[in-house]
Amino acid sequence: MFTNTTKQKLADGHTVVGCLLPLPEPTLAEMLASCGFDFILLDGEHGLFGPREIADAARAIELRGATPLARVTANKEEIVLRFLDAGAHGVQVPSLNSYDACEAAVRSTKYGPRGHRGLAGSRMSDFGTTVSIGDYTRIANEQTMVIGHVETAAAVGNIEDFLHVDGLDVIFLGPVDLSHSLGHPGDLNHPDVADAIDTVASAVLGSDKVLGVYAPTPDGARTWMERGARYILTSFDTFIVEGASRYLSHLRVEPSVET
Repeated sequence: MFTNTTKQKLADGHTVVGCLLPLPEPTLAEMLASCGFDFILLDGEHGLFGPREIADAARAIELRGATPLARVTANKEEIVLRFLDAGAHGVQVPSLNSYDACEAAVRSTKYGPRGHRGLAGSRMSDFGTTVSIGDYTRIANEQTMVIGHVETAAAVGNIEDFLHVDGLDVIFLGPVDLSHSLGHPGDLNHPDVADAIDTVASAVLGSDKVLGVYAPTPDGARTWMERGARYILTSFDTFIVEGASRYLSHLRVEPSVET
Protein backbone atom coordinates (compact mmCIF):
# COMPACT_ATOMS: atom_id res chain seq x y z
CA MET A 1 0.00 0.00 0.00
CA PHE A 2 1.12 3.51 -0.73
CA THR A 3 2.00 6.23 1.78
CA ASN A 4 1.59 9.86 0.75
CA THR A 5 4.69 11.44 2.27
CA THR A 6 3.81 14.87 0.89
CA LYS A 7 0.45 14.86 2.64
CA GLN A 8 2.13 13.76 5.87
CA LYS A 9 4.72 16.52 5.66
CA LEU A 10 1.98 19.11 5.23
CA ALA A 11 0.04 17.65 8.17
CA ASP A 12 3.21 17.97 10.26
CA GLY A 13 3.46 21.66 9.39
CA HIS A 14 6.28 21.44 6.86
CA THR A 15 6.61 23.07 3.46
CA VAL A 16 6.74 20.88 0.35
CA VAL A 17 8.33 21.73 -2.99
CA GLY A 18 7.41 20.04 -6.24
CA CYS A 19 8.04 20.20 -9.96
CA LEU A 20 5.50 20.19 -12.77
CA LEU A 21 6.42 17.75 -15.53
CA PRO A 22 4.53 17.98 -18.85
CA LEU A 23 6.48 15.32 -20.75
CA PRO A 24 5.52 11.65 -20.23
CA GLU A 25 9.03 10.28 -19.85
CA PRO A 26 9.63 8.12 -16.73
CA THR A 27 13.37 8.81 -16.75
CA LEU A 28 12.75 12.54 -16.45
CA ALA A 29 10.30 11.91 -13.62
CA GLU A 30 12.85 9.74 -11.82
CA MET A 31 15.59 12.30 -12.39
CA LEU A 32 13.53 15.10 -10.85
CA ALA A 33 12.54 12.92 -7.91
CA SER A 34 16.21 12.07 -7.39
CA CYS A 35 17.00 15.79 -7.10
CA GLY A 36 15.03 15.89 -3.85
CA PHE A 37 11.64 17.32 -4.78
CA ASP A 38 8.90 16.27 -2.39
CA PHE A 39 6.46 15.65 -5.22
CA ILE A 40 6.35 15.54 -9.00
CA LEU A 41 3.15 16.85 -10.59
CA LEU A 42 2.44 14.91 -13.80
CA ASP A 43 0.58 17.22 -16.14
CA GLY A 44 -2.50 15.83 -17.84
CA GLU A 45 -4.07 19.25 -18.43
CA HIS A 46 -1.56 21.18 -20.55
CA GLY A 47 0.96 18.34 -20.68
CA LEU A 48 0.83 14.99 -22.45
CA PHE A 49 0.09 12.55 -19.62
CA GLY A 50 -2.66 9.94 -19.85
CA PRO A 51 -3.31 7.04 -17.46
CA ARG A 52 -0.69 4.72 -18.99
CA GLU A 53 1.98 7.40 -18.77
CA ILE A 54 0.93 8.24 -15.19
CA ALA A 55 1.50 4.60 -14.20
CA ASP A 56 5.00 4.46 -15.68
CA ALA A 57 6.10 7.79 -14.22
CA ALA A 58 4.57 7.05 -10.81
CA ARG A 59 6.66 3.89 -10.47
CA ALA A 60 9.81 5.86 -11.22
CA ILE A 61 8.93 8.62 -8.74
CA GLU A 62 8.05 6.19 -5.97
CA LEU A 63 11.39 4.45 -6.53
CA ARG A 64 13.13 7.66 -5.46
CA GLY A 65 10.94 8.34 -2.43
CA ALA A 66 8.89 11.24 -3.80
CA THR A 67 5.13 11.58 -4.25
CA PRO A 68 3.54 11.27 -7.71
CA LEU A 69 0.64 13.68 -8.12
CA ALA A 70 -1.34 14.38 -11.29
CA ARG A 71 -2.94 17.49 -12.71
CA VAL A 72 -6.07 16.13 -14.33
CA THR A 73 -7.50 17.27 -17.64
CA ALA A 74 -10.78 18.42 -16.14
CA ASN A 75 -12.96 18.09 -13.06
CA LYS A 76 -14.64 14.93 -14.31
CA GLU A 77 -15.18 11.80 -12.27
CA GLU A 78 -14.08 9.39 -14.98
CA ILE A 79 -10.80 11.26 -15.53
CA VAL A 80 -9.96 11.54 -11.83
CA LEU A 81 -10.70 7.84 -11.38
CA ARG A 82 -8.31 6.69 -14.09
CA PHE A 83 -5.45 8.98 -13.02
CA LEU A 84 -5.71 7.78 -9.43
CA ASP A 85 -6.03 4.11 -10.33
CA ALA A 86 -2.95 4.47 -12.54
CA GLY A 87 -0.76 5.59 -9.67
CA ALA A 88 -1.22 9.22 -8.64
CA HIS A 89 -1.30 9.77 -4.88
CA GLY A 90 -3.52 12.76 -5.39
CA VAL A 91 -4.94 15.09 -8.02
CA GLN A 92 -4.60 18.77 -8.76
CA VAL A 93 -7.89 19.86 -10.29
CA PRO A 94 -8.12 22.93 -12.56
CA SER A 95 -10.80 25.59 -12.81
CA LEU A 96 -12.75 25.09 -9.60
CA ASN A 97 -15.14 28.02 -9.45
CA SER A 98 -17.57 27.17 -6.67
CA TYR A 99 -18.22 25.14 -3.54
CA ASP A 100 -20.12 22.57 -5.58
CA ALA A 101 -17.21 22.15 -8.00
CA CYS A 102 -14.81 21.60 -5.09
CA GLU A 103 -17.21 19.09 -3.55
CA ALA A 104 -17.42 17.22 -6.85
CA ALA A 105 -13.61 17.02 -7.04
CA VAL A 106 -13.36 15.60 -3.54
CA ARG A 107 -16.19 13.11 -4.08
CA SER A 108 -14.50 11.88 -7.27
CA THR A 109 -11.28 11.33 -5.35
CA LYS A 110 -12.63 9.60 -2.24
CA TYR A 111 -14.30 6.25 -1.76
CA GLY A 112 -17.49 6.00 0.29
CA PRO A 113 -18.80 7.26 2.57
CA ARG A 114 -17.13 10.61 1.71
CA GLY A 115 -17.16 10.11 -2.03
CA HIS A 116 -18.21 7.86 -4.86
CA ARG A 117 -14.97 6.88 -6.56
CA GLY A 118 -15.33 3.60 -8.40
CA LEU A 119 -13.56 0.63 -6.83
CA ALA A 120 -11.28 -1.85 -8.60
CA GLY A 121 -8.21 -3.94 -7.86
CA SER A 122 -5.74 -1.46 -9.37
CA ARG A 123 -2.03 -1.09 -8.72
CA MET A 124 -2.86 1.40 -5.95
CA SER A 125 -4.48 -1.41 -3.97
CA ASP A 126 -1.50 -3.69 -4.75
CA PHE A 127 -3.87 -5.49 -7.13
CA GLY A 128 -5.77 -6.80 -4.13
CA THR A 129 -2.84 -8.92 -2.93
CA THR A 130 -1.81 -7.29 0.38
CA VAL A 131 -4.86 -5.79 2.11
CA SER A 132 -8.59 -6.29 2.10
CA ILE A 133 -10.79 -4.06 -0.03
CA GLY A 134 -12.20 -2.49 3.11
CA ASP A 135 -8.74 -1.62 4.44
CA TYR A 136 -7.67 -0.31 1.05
CA THR A 137 -10.58 2.12 0.76
CA ARG A 138 -9.92 3.43 4.26
CA ILE A 139 -6.19 3.89 3.64
CA ALA A 140 -6.75 5.46 0.22
CA ASN A 141 -9.19 8.00 1.66
CA GLU A 142 -6.61 8.95 4.29
CA GLN A 143 -3.65 9.15 1.93
CA THR A 144 -5.05 10.65 -1.29
CA MET A 145 -4.67 14.42 -1.72
CA VAL A 146 -6.95 16.93 -3.41
CA ILE A 147 -5.46 20.20 -4.64
CA GLY A 148 -7.88 22.72 -6.11
CA HIS A 149 -6.97 25.46 -8.56
CA VAL A 150 -8.17 29.01 -8.06
CA GLU A 151 -7.63 30.57 -11.47
CA THR A 152 -10.75 32.55 -12.38
CA ALA A 153 -12.48 35.70 -11.20
CA ALA A 154 -15.47 33.57 -10.15
CA ALA A 155 -13.26 31.42 -7.93
CA VAL A 156 -11.79 34.49 -6.25
CA GLY A 157 -15.30 35.73 -5.50
CA ASN A 158 -16.20 32.37 -3.93
CA ILE A 159 -12.96 31.73 -2.07
CA GLU A 160 -14.58 31.77 1.37
CA ASP A 161 -16.78 28.85 0.30
CA PHE A 162 -13.72 26.79 -0.66
CA LEU A 163 -12.48 26.93 2.91
CA HIS A 164 -15.41 24.83 4.11
CA VAL A 165 -14.93 21.87 1.75
CA ASP A 166 -13.94 18.82 3.77
CA GLY A 167 -11.16 16.91 2.05
CA LEU A 168 -9.80 19.80 0.00
CA ASP A 169 -6.19 19.78 1.20
CA VAL A 170 -4.56 22.57 -0.80
CA ILE A 171 -5.92 25.67 -2.47
CA PHE A 172 -3.60 26.51 -5.33
CA LEU A 173 -3.23 29.90 -7.00
CA GLY A 174 -3.02 29.62 -10.78
CA PRO A 175 -1.70 33.10 -11.60
CA VAL A 176 -1.53 32.99 -15.39
CA ASP A 177 -5.06 31.73 -15.96
CA LEU A 178 -6.26 34.11 -13.25
CA SER A 179 -4.68 37.06 -15.05
CA HIS A 180 -6.41 35.95 -18.25
CA SER A 181 -9.76 35.64 -16.50
CA LEU A 182 -9.38 39.16 -15.15
CA GLY A 183 -8.68 40.57 -18.60
CA HIS A 184 -4.92 41.06 -18.22
CA PRO A 185 -3.37 37.91 -19.73
CA GLY A 186 0.16 37.35 -18.48
CA ASP A 187 0.34 40.64 -16.55
CA LEU A 188 0.78 39.27 -13.04
CA ASN A 189 1.71 42.70 -11.71
CA HIS A 190 -1.49 44.40 -12.82
CA PRO A 191 -3.29 45.83 -9.77
CA ASP A 192 -6.43 43.79 -10.46
CA VAL A 193 -4.41 40.56 -10.62
CA ALA A 194 -2.31 41.43 -7.57
CA ASP A 195 -5.44 42.28 -5.58
CA ALA A 196 -7.11 38.99 -6.54
CA ILE A 197 -4.01 37.02 -5.56
CA ASP A 198 -3.88 38.84 -2.22
CA THR A 199 -7.57 38.15 -1.61
CA VAL A 200 -7.10 34.42 -2.11
CA ALA A 201 -3.85 34.21 -0.19
CA SER A 202 -5.20 36.11 2.81
CA ALA A 203 -8.32 33.94 2.98
CA VAL A 204 -6.44 30.64 2.73
CA LEU A 205 -3.67 31.60 5.13
CA GLY A 206 -6.30 32.46 7.71
CA SER A 207 -7.84 28.98 7.46
CA ASP A 208 -6.86 25.36 8.03
CA LYS A 209 -6.22 24.86 4.31
CA VAL A 210 -2.73 24.91 2.79
CA LEU A 211 -1.92 27.67 0.33
CA GLY A 212 -0.28 26.46 -2.87
CA VAL A 213 1.50 28.72 -5.36
CA TYR A 214 3.42 28.51 -8.59
CA ALA A 215 6.89 29.95 -7.99
CA PRO A 216 9.30 29.38 -10.88
CA THR A 217 12.26 31.12 -9.22
CA PRO A 218 13.93 30.53 -5.84
CA ASP A 219 13.45 34.17 -4.87
CA GLY A 220 9.74 34.00 -5.68
CA ALA A 221 9.40 30.75 -3.75
CA ARG A 222 11.15 32.20 -0.70
CA THR A 223 8.88 35.25 -0.77
CA TRP A 224 5.77 33.07 -0.76
CA MET A 225 7.17 30.74 1.88
CA GLU A 226 7.85 33.71 4.15
CA ARG A 227 4.25 34.74 3.63
CA GLY A 228 3.02 31.29 4.65
CA ALA A 229 2.53 29.24 1.48
CA ARG A 230 3.54 25.62 2.08
CA TYR A 231 2.86 23.90 -1.28
CA ILE A 232 5.40 25.33 -3.71
CA LEU A 233 5.44 24.35 -7.38
CA THR A 234 8.03 25.08 -10.03
CA SER A 235 8.28 23.72 -13.56
CA PHE A 236 10.58 21.49 -15.59
CA ASP A 237 10.06 23.83 -18.56
CA THR A 238 11.59 26.70 -16.60
CA PHE A 239 14.76 24.75 -15.87
CA ILE A 240 15.21 23.70 -19.48
CA VAL A 241 14.56 27.10 -21.09
CA GLU A 242 16.46 29.19 -18.54
CA GLY A 243 19.35 26.75 -18.25
CA ALA A 244 19.78 26.47 -22.02
CA SER A 245 19.47 30.22 -22.52
CA ARG A 246 22.00 30.95 -19.78
CA TYR A 247 24.45 28.42 -21.19
CA LEU A 248 24.23 29.84 -24.70
CA SER A 249 24.46 33.43 -23.50
CA HIS A 250 27.83 32.67 -21.92
CA LEU A 251 29.11 31.07 -25.11
CA ARG A 252 27.94 33.75 -27.50
CA VAL A 253 29.42 36.79 -25.83
CA GLU A 254 31.18 38.85 -28.49
CA PRO A 255 34.90 39.17 -27.76
CA SER A 256 36.03 42.63 -26.86
CA VAL A 257 38.00 44.49 -29.51
CA GLU A 258 41.23 46.10 -28.31
CA THR A 259 42.02 49.48 -29.73
